Amino acid sequence: MSTTSDPEERTGPSAWDAALRLLGVRARSRHEMIDRLARKGFDSDTVDEVMARLDKHHLIDDEDFAAEWVRSRHAHSARGRVALRQELRAKGIDAGIVESALADLDPEDERVAATDLIAKKLTPSQVDRLQEDPASRDAVFRRLVGMLMRRGYAQSLAIEVVTESLDAVTTSTD
Repeated sequence: MSTTSDPEERTGPSAWDAALRLLGVRARSRHEMIDRLARKGFDSDTVDEVMARLDKHHLIDDEDFAAEWVRSRHAHSARGRVALRQELRAKGIDAGIVESALADLDPEDERVAATDLIAKKLTPSQVDRLQEDPASRDAVFRRLVGMLMRRGYAQSLAIEVVTESLDAVTTSTD
């Protein structure tokens, strides 16, 4: 706990400065900001004051944060709904806000992203092996479905997309 008579607090950055620096890196959820300020050693009264000031200036908004997180992580990291839900919950976002943000994610966009991932991961040597040895399909299938599921795609979507992709590469040269 710091007090106003603490020499370190007088010479170090203020909680407000620390909050602005954190926001300068990327948007933060309310829970993240409170946690980060507390870890920096600011007492709860100071953190509460900073949070009120951030609210007053509309610098913290969990709904905007969640919507932007979903857009960004889906577009740039090809994350599926399951992973995005877990990430937002880990950032302290309310379940209702999480579901609202995920509702904006078009299922067709998610399918396209999963298909693109499979296209990138399905190497030409694997395609050749599949065409020469159809028995190897199961191993490739399991590996690709597992990769999509680790990225947060639903199992049913992963199975559908991988099946369609493998069917396309094995029938394209028949």
